[in-house]
Amino acid sequence: MRVVVAPDSFKGSIAADDAAGALARGWLARRPGDDVRLLPMADGGEGTVDAFAAALPDAVRRTVTVPGPDGRPVDAAWLLLPDATAVLELAQSSGLPLLAAPDPLGTHTYGLGAVARAALDAGATRLVIGLGGSASTDGGTGALRALGVRLHDALGRDLPLGGAALADLARVDSSGLLPTPPGGVQLLVDVAAPLTGPAGAATVYGPQKGAAPADVTLLDAALRRLAGLAGGNADEPGAGAAGGTAYGLAALWGARIIPGATTIAELVGLPDALAGADVVLTGEGRFDETSLTGKVVGSLLLAAASAGVRVGVAAGQVGGPVPGSVSAAVSLVELAGSVEAALDDPARLLVEAGGVLAGRLGAGQLSTVGCRA
Repeated sequence: MRVVVAPDSFKGSIAADDAAGALARGWLARRPGDDVRLLPMADGGEGTVDAFAAALPDAVRRTVTVPGPDGRPVDAAWLLLPDATAVLELAQSSGLPLLAAPDPLGTHTYGLGAVARAALDAGATRLVIGLGGSASTDGGTGALRALGVRLHDALGRDLPLGGAALADLARVDSSGLLPTPPGGVQLLVDVAAPLTGPAGAATVYGPQKGAAPADVTLLDAALRRLAGLAGGNADEPGAGAAGGTAYGLAALWGARIIPGATTIAELVGLPDALAGADVVLTGEGRFDETSLTGKVVGSLLLAAASAGVRVGVAAGQVGGPVPGSVSAAVSLVELAGSVEAALDDPARLLVEAGGVLAGRLGAGQLSTVGCRA
C-alpha cells in the first residue's frame, strides 16, 4: 500500500515534519511493508519554511537576525530555492510566540521586512511569504518600513512602529521603497478576512493577541486611516491576514494574496504524490468546521477526493461531526485521556495514532477512533 503522510503542524505542540515522522513510524510498526512518503504541510503560518525544506531538498536554508515583534533580536530562517525563489515565514520573525509579553498596540512586522530585504540582497528574484501567527496588527507597515517606506504624522515626523501609531498617520512616502522583485511577491494566507470592520483584522484576531475592546476599536480605526491614505483594496478577501500585513504589502508593494494551503500543496508536489497513493494521513491541532475553510486539512480533503484517495486524520482534538470525506479519525486527547496529557507527549501519541489508522485503513475499514462522530 502506498501512503502519503501530510499533516500540518499542531500549533504550539509539534512541528509538521515531526508530526509526519511520528505518524509514519506508527503506521510502519503496524504495516512495515508499505511504501510511506512524508510530505509535511503548512498553510502559510508556522511551519511554512519547514514544509518547503522537507519537500525540496535542494533548497538552501539561511538565517538572519532581525528585530522581533517587540524589538528584541530574533533569528529568522528562510529558504532560497534553486530557481531564486525565496520562501519566508512571518511567524519566524514577527510571530506571537516570540513575544515576552503581549503588546497588541506596539508590536510590529519590521522583522519580516528585514528578512525580505536580506533575501533580495542574496539574489532572490521572487518572494513567497507565508502570513500567519502574527503578533501585531500594524497593517504590514513595519515590514514596509524595513523595505523603505516612511510614515509621517501631520507635523512630518516619523511615526513609531506598531498598529496604534497609525491613528496619527498623515502621509505615506513610498519613494524609497525597494522595487518589487521581477518574479513578484506572493502572500500565502489561510483566512478570507478583509482589513477592517466586524470581520476584519483587529476585530477578529486582535483579541487573540491580547487586545482589549478599547484596543480593538483603536486598531480598527488606525487600519482604516492607513487604507484611506495607502489605497489598494482593503476589502479583498485575505487582506486582513496577519494583522493586515497582506493588505499593506499588496497595496504598496504590489504583492498578490493567494490561498496558502493549496498553493503550498502544489509547490511541494502533493498532487503528484496523491496520484499514486492509496491512503493519505493528515492532521492538525484541532479538527472542526474551521478546518474546511482554507486550512491544510480541508484543502487536502478536497484534493484527496479528486484523486480517489482515502483519508485518515489525527488531531489533537476533534470538534463536531467528522465529515464523510474522512475515512478514519483519531483524537489525541481521547487517546491520552486529557488535554494536558496530549500536550505533554504529542509525538508518542501520534505514533499510537498512526498505528490505529494503519489498522483501520490498512484493513479497508471505515471508522472513527477517540472522537465524536
